[in-house]
Amino acid sequence: MMFGYVRYDFPNLFVKDVMLYKALYCGLCKSIGAACGQRARMGLTYDMTFLSALLHNISGTDIVVERQNCFEHAIKKRPIARVDELTMRLGALNTALIYYKLSDDVKDGGKGRGKRSWFKAGFRRARKKYPEIVGIVERYLAAQNGVERESAPPDIAADPTACMMRAVSAALLGDKATEDTGELFYALGKWVYLIDALDDYEKDGKAGNFNPFVNAYGREDRETLMRRHGEDVSFLFDTLFYAMREHLAGIKFYFNRDLTDNVILRGIPLETMRVIKGEPRAPMTSKF
Repeated sequence: MMFGYVRYDFPNLFVKDVMLYKALYCGLCKSIGAACGQRARMGLTYDMTFLSALLHNISGTDIVVERQNCFEHAIKKRPIARVDELTMRLGALNTALIYYKLSDDVKDGGKGRGKRSWFKAGFRRARKKYPEIVGIVERYLAAQNGVERESAPPDIAADPTACMMRAVSAALLGDKATEDTGELFYALGKWVYLIDALDDYEKDGKAGNFNPFVNAYGREDRETLMRRHGEDVSFLFDTLFYAMREHLAGIKFYFNRDLTDNVILRGIPLETMRVIKGEPRAPMTSKF
């Protein structure tokens, strides 16, 4: 699931793309409110903002930016992307993923019931209005739980989440979906699962929670893991970077792709190195 790992490389991001990202972020926030209710807006992630940019570009859906107010910026208007059907469906996806992530937290440690209840009404609205999207999430998360019960190794354990992202992309892109778009989203989904697992490697090892890297290499500290098995771990991620580059080249983009290329080709590798080194996650530069 996508929670904070898909990030841009700010020093190499054009000013125009910073402005677009901000407009998309605020527009998606409004879309979540329209699709799932105001409480669900608290679950907005940067990852879904990236998906909004990518899917609008591949589908050829124009992004209309207008000066608007919102509850956080009630006095001064700011550029915000207009709510459209694609962002409404992404809002439903965001809410479903947040709800199930919190459900997993409750299952793992009994904590998070209060947070989950905050999104319960929004989740119900998402499931009622966009059953196809929520159904994809439910189906593949059930498969994810299955492979984790079988203590699968990293590459196999990541497959259900990767397949979920491929299925979501097909549903959202419709007739614009191709083999290359499916494989790009598959690689993105696999990367998100694996980078989250690697980031939680030491924590899951201590808590006794399933983690494919713990299952494959045992309970060690991160430094020891990378010293003993760093080549295997790096190869796993390098194959995903290669797949992303290859399938990006086969996709038709309707608009400027500087923003999404920055995230996929620069931001994702940099985030991978941060996690491999065990460095803390820095706040997003140029906070909105």
